[in-house]
Amino acid sequence: MRPTGKLHLGHLVGALRQWAELQSTYDCMYFVADWHALTSEYADTDGLTAAAYDNAADWIAAGIDPDQSTLFIQSLVPEHAELYLLLSMTVPIPWLERVPTYKEQIEQLKEKDLSSLGFLGYPLLQGADVLIYRADFVPVGEDQVAHLEMNREVVRRFHNFYGELFPEPQPLLTAFPRLPGLDNRKMSKSYGNTIDLSDDAKAVQKKVMRMYTDPKRVRADIPGTVEGNPVFMYHDAFNPDTAEVDDLKARYRTGTVGDVEVKKKLAAAINAALDPMRERRAEVLSTPGRVREILLDGSATARRIAQETMKDVRAALKLDY
Repeated sequence: MRPTGKLHLGHLVGALRQWAELQSTYDCMYFVADWHALTSEYADTDGLTAAAYDNAADWIAAGIDPDQSTLFIQSLVPEHAELYLLLSMTVPIPWLERVPTYKEQIEQLKEKDLSSLGFLGYPLLQGADVLIYRADFVPVGEDQVAHLEMNREVVRRFHNFYGELFPEPQPLLTAFPRLPGLDNRKMSKSYGNTIDLSDDAKAVQKKVMRMYTDPKRVRADIPGTVEGNPVFMYHDAFNPDTAEVDDLKARYRTGTVGDVEVKKKLAAAINAALDPMRERRAEVLSTPGRVREILLDGSATARRIAQETMKDVRAALKLDY
């Protein structure tokens, strides 16, 4: 994850829940993508380090166990950059330009100058991030599948020139669809429409009560629409009492329940989900420097693996002097 601000519920349902579950089946590596943050945030780097520590605390709160998984900082493993450079020697520029999110982000972030070489090359750096650990699988959302397919093409091209060295990484798709923001737009810190993982119970309650619902429903006795309604999408994601959710949906459709009741029960469900995370977050932050220590130890572990890979890469390219 890029350390560009506080993590929110979208990160939890879109990635962190899956990350935690994968630990029991796979040897997992999760990193703070600080170089990737620079592709769009290069003009203001003041908050990157603080965000890195804050994000990692949220990972641990969400169940990412440093004793099971390797947590590290991208820029503390410079072999990522070396592999990225070597891969870039063979990758055609049109491969990078055709990645769907490349043009999408340029369009969405018009206020930023994204005409840099770093931004053009970020999908290839993502590839290096994966290949340096010879990863078999990558947990991704649907919007990242095209990136991963390009990475497999990069592997094939590398193998064509230098021989077999890397597995072709496969996607592990997140099961839950992307959550909308509180205002039904894309969830984004810049829109101020997120519920952050570090929000306390009162903040969650306040934010939920101002959530967008069915705009055509001006009174509680008017039948409302459940499909595409953010309040019910959040209920599906966070309320484990499916009988209660089904009852609320049925009464909403018939105009026999008000938004206030629906939202209060949603706030209670979200806070119940976040309470154990709040405890774990407080515990890891109670020891000054503990998050930094975890990330430094993980970075050392990651670098040892990356160094072994680069020995093989240099040998393949006949650069092993």
